Amino acid sequence: MTRQPRLAWLSTCKLENVRGLFTTLKKIFFWNYARNTWQWDLLCVVILIFIFLTPKSWFASGERPLEKMHPSPVATTVVLTPEVVGNEGDKGRIEERVRALTGRTNVEVVAVRKILDPEGRTRSFEVDIR
Repeated sequence: MTRQPRLAWLSTCKLENVRGLFTTLKKIFFWNYARNTWQWDLLCVVILIFIFLTPKSWFASGERPLEKMHPSPVATTVVLTPEVVGNEGDKGRIEERVRALTGRTNVEVVAVRKILDPEGRTRSFEVDIR
């Protein structure tokens, strides 16, 4: 028995068989099947098998773990009412209020931003601390 080259079967196939093969591959690639067909059900089963049987190590990356520290110098933003802030320019008083509210002893106010409502009244203040 002589052995044919791998793609020699393509030249011996009937044109209808090759068209059917390409049509099937095209339907699979572009997913041309309706939801109520057995092909759709088979795809759903394959997806579920992949989800539940894939080892976690396949998705473990070789990247280094992220740093524990926040990359920005501003670690936290606190929203305070106008009654708590009083004078937005007095950072020392705001720091005292934030220390009392958060229970942290080493608080530094980086920035204070006024939040206005649609009528232009002061609704609250965003205080960036580190």
